[in-house]
Amino acid sequence: MIRFSHVYKSYPNGALALKDVTFRVSKGEFVFLTGHSGAGKSTIMKLLFAEQRPTAGEVRVSGYIANSLKADEVPKLRRRLGVVFQDFRLLEDRTAGENIAFALEVTGARTDTIAARVMRVLTQVGLSAKSRAYPRELSGGEQQRVAIARALVNDPAILVADEPTGNLDERATRGVFQLLRDINAGGTVVVMATHDLDLVRQTNYRTIELREGSVVYDSAVDEADTVGAQ
Repeated sequence: MIRFSHVYKSYPNGALALKDVTFRVSKGEFVFLTGHSGAGKSTIMKLLFAEQRPTAGEVRVSGYIANSLKADEVPKLRRRLGVVFQDFRLLEDRTAGENIAFALEVTGARTDTIAARVMRVLTQVGLSAKSRAYPRELSGGEQQRVAIARALVNDPAILVADEPTGNLDERATRGVFQLLRDINAGGTVVVMATHDLDLVRQTNYRTIELREGSVVYDSAVDEADTVGAQ
């Protein structure tokens, strides 16, 4: 589903955001990306949905080689991904339902299918009664659920969540995290960047830790090595 092979990412100012990053994410996995601010988590996310391209190495996502995508292939890749951000990024002048519908409209979905698909994902995230509410009328947790519904409406194989609980209180964090776990249990790959180690400790999901742009720990690799050495 996802493969990073010896990936480097540098910026015009000379900063090296990623250094020789290699990992693979298989079908059905839930993976945490952890590390302090500036460790490289968000850069990996941007490479996943082709907002940026690697300086060296190869990024493969859902059958696409991201670093050699043509302009008309980027939207095709993004249709296979759902992306959730820390700051929700909802359109304030549109209702919850209209925010989700917009994600279908821009991908050319059939008009007669949109209403049913919107209600399906709103029901999935527990907000079927809030379809006509505007973002300002929703709590932070509810806004993030709308953002997740928007990410799910095109039935992506992979959900990319960049600090999705970063702006939420403890109760909303628990709710959103459980929703992501349920989505993963349904077969969707989830890659979640977070600095909330309490969430990481609640599960035995795979954890990849970054430090100064390098992978310093990967539970799938390091724990396998530990078992093999016993």
